[in-house]
Amino acid sequence: MAKLSKNAIIGYPAGIITGITYGLNPLFAKPLMEAGASTEAILFFRYGIAVILLGAYLVLKKESFRINLRQAGVLLGLGLLFSSSSAFLFEAYKYIASGLATTLVFLFPVMVAIIMVFLKVVPSWPVWLSIAATFAGVMIMTGGSGSEPVNPTGVWFSIAAAFFYALFIVIINRSKAIASIPNSLLTFYALLAGTVFFLTRCALKGEELMAGLDGFMPWVNLIGLAVLPTIVSTAGLAVATRNIGATKASVLGVFEPITAILVGTVVFGEVLTPNIIAGILISVVAVTFMIILTKR
Repeated sequence: MAKLSKNAIIGYPAGIITGITYGLNPLFAKPLMEAGASTEAILFFRYGIAVILLGAYLVLKKESFRINLRQAGVLLGLGLLFSSSSAFLFEAYKYIASGLATTLVFLFPVMVAIIMVFLKVVPSWPVWLSIAATFAGVMIMTGGSGSEPVNPTGVWFSIAAAFFYALFIVIINRSKAIASIPNSLLTFYALLAGTVFFLTRCALKGEELMAGLDGFMPWVNLIGLAVLPTIVSTAGLAVATRNIGATKASVLGVFEPITAILVGTVVFGEVLTPNIIAGILISVVAVTFMIILTKR
């Protein structure tokens, strides 16, 4: 048996940590939503706390915050895409089980590959095979089980979240304007744009920022959201990608829906129907198959 390289010893645990921490989204978000906090307020504080923590880190590291106007435009677009993805995912939690919602978001690699097919970056046959399989998986999941069908609104919100996240990834990979920007600084500005975006939405909708945030536990959940699914997950992804490559790091993303499903079942008592389990397995296998066989 060959010994693991230093990169593998660092990269694989980092990738697993990335998947697990991102899968913890519903653990912190659902109690806040059930307490009456709005999606916009939750995401405003999640992004805002993360920006403060990341900003402090960058200052301590004496990193430059300087960017040019073109880079600012791209980063603004990335922030809006990332914010939209988060908003749709949190809306999906209102309609379907958190494990199912997170699993559907894990379809983003297929969407990335569809875009890449038109850019002639990946081979087409594994992409189209995966698309067919994941479509079948979604149809099975939305069938529910007998008298309890899955709410299609939640499914479409999850798919929208995956789509915006896919666009976010493609722009990061293809934009030459931001190629020289470190991951930490890119994340900082994307989250800063999101903070402004959600504050603006709260103002336009007349949302009460502090609604549902009375007491100690809501702030524990908000800090948990900012630290684990946001900062730790993003940092872990950067470490994994640099050490084992984007493909292997993406495959380890299967820990996202697995974690979310476990959280939903153990913590929130969500019921897993046979249809949902079958659809989840088909979708995860299909996406993993595609990632392994594509070049990027």
